[in-house]
Amino acid sequence: MAVRPVAELDITPALAARLVSEQHPDLAGLPVRLVTSGWDNAVLRLGDDLAIRMPRRARAAQLLLNEQRWLPHLAQVLAGAGHVGLPLPTRIGVPSPEYPWAWSIVPWFAGQSAVTVSPHDRAAFAEPLSDALARLHVPAPDDAPVNTVRGVPLATRDAAVRERLATGPIPDADRLAALWEDLARTPHWAGPPLWLHGDVHPGNLVVDGGRLEALVDFGDVTSGDPATDLATAWLTFDAEGRRRFRHRMDALRGHDADTWRRARGWALCMGTSLAAHSDDSPEYAELGSHTLRQVLEG
Repeated sequence: MAVRPVAELDITPALAARLVSEQHPDLAGLPVRLVTSGWDNAVLRLGDDLAIRMPRRARAAQLLLNEQRWLPHLAQVLAGAGHVGLPLPTRIGVPSPEYPWAWSIVPWFAGQSAVTVSPHDRAAFAEPLSDALARLHVPAPDDAPVNTVRGVPLATRDAAVRERLATGPIPDADRLAALWEDLARTPHWAGPPLWLHGDVHPGNLVVDGGRLEALVDFGDVTSGDPATDLATAWLTFDAEGRRRFRHRMDALRGHDADTWRRARGWALCMGTSLAAHSDDSPEYAELGSHTLRQVLEG
């Protein structure tokens, strides 16, 4: 069984409440409840309007520091991107004897994760998501966070993808392997390193009805090839939504065919990861299956 990494600390509402009380006493007494515990962070709701993001393993601690350092800058980059919100830290938590890593208090966005919405209905978010990504994808500074698995040349993910296809219970593995071999040969991104979210999939989109409310979880924020983020065309959408997303992105950014080929390759890479490591999450296992079906469709 392949599952998400094991938490290195037991993050409970009681622990979070104590940290809030000690470091932000004006917020003490607000109810705290656990909302989700993902690969890297636990998210707890704090009162009605706030949330707490706490790394659940050491590897994630630096990712949260990247969010704290760069989200204020990215909020300026994305200014004007409709009403799409960002999890901009409103308070910073520091390590303590009871908890060894930094943590953040961020806005709570009303709505639901788009992973709970059908791919057909997610087409409504194609244009606002493309508008936000088009604003985000501008040249990044030299000291942007380094990420060894996002924004890099697609071929660097070859061993990982081949291993997942060879050892995981992934349908159509032979067809996917042949497609991967073709896509991984696509010429590399030749432009400047652009700002990237790094993990644009339905689980990181907060939606409310037909509105895209927020783009969250910037732990993988980095710079590099925009194809990494454009993979959401296959992760998030069905054929119609993908058509709308690509049409809008091309109108805004004019991506060439090689960029979209790499994006399809990135979707294959991420889809195999979801399919191989989501046995403990039916929603994300289905997202992996959806992604690979869409990748095979084209």
